[in-house]
Amino acid sequence: MIDPVAFPATTRWPAAHPDRLQYYGVPTPNGVKVSIMLEETGLPYEVHLVDFAKNDQKSPEYLALNPNGKIPAILDPAGPGGAPLALFESGAILLYLADKTGLFMPPGAAERWQTIQWVMFQMGGVGPMFGQLGFFTKFAGKDYEDKRPRDRYLDETKRLLGVMDVALTGRDWFMGDYSIADISMLGWVNGLVNFYGNGPLVGFDDFANVKAWLARGLERPAVQRGLAIPARG
Repeated sequence: MIDPVAFPATTRWPAAHPDRLQYYGVPTPNGVKVSIMLEETGLPYEVHLVDFAKNDQKSPEYLALNPNGKIPAILDPAGPGGAPLALFESGAILLYLADKTGLFMPPGAAERWQTIQWVMFQMGGVGPMFGQLGFFTKFAGKDYEDKRPRDRYLDETKRLLGVMDVALTGRDWFMGDYSIADISMLGWVNGLVNFYGNGPLVGFDDFANVKAWLARGLERPAVQRGLAIPARG
């Protein structure tokens, strides 16, 4: 059982099913990595919306769960050794859930590390660069007269798409089989094209392998469900 004193997030977001993994997030590109993974694995879990409009992510209860004040986070009542485990950072959560379930991670040591390298590629490159480009095209940055900051992120986004396109040559998924490498990136590429609307700007149609990979990913029922979790209001 989860101790509310040790995990005060459970007082702000009471668990209807405390025996299930508790997921705290918003359906942003980082958040949906975890909701897609949970849907793909079939693990029983409970969803809690971290409402940015209410500044939930900066509440003492949430900061006790994730001191970085970002989403997503999880609380697994059946963590290693049967003890509850709180975890933040979407990449770490993907690795944890892959280890917990034995799913979406190749069994061989070499292939495992190659999968992890693509997750790190997403965490260090795809997410930050795609997100910054989105700031300069969809949010406040679009009003800046000086386009040099935008173009810096535009050039890097196109470079990263080129790396991805080469990696996907002759294969459906980054590791051949569907894995957390794909799960880590689907939300960001979908966001780049369908939320930020930057497909024409980056010449997305020129990256035929990435475009086909995204279409395959969006056809997966678990991905479709995960992209809308948690539902807003």
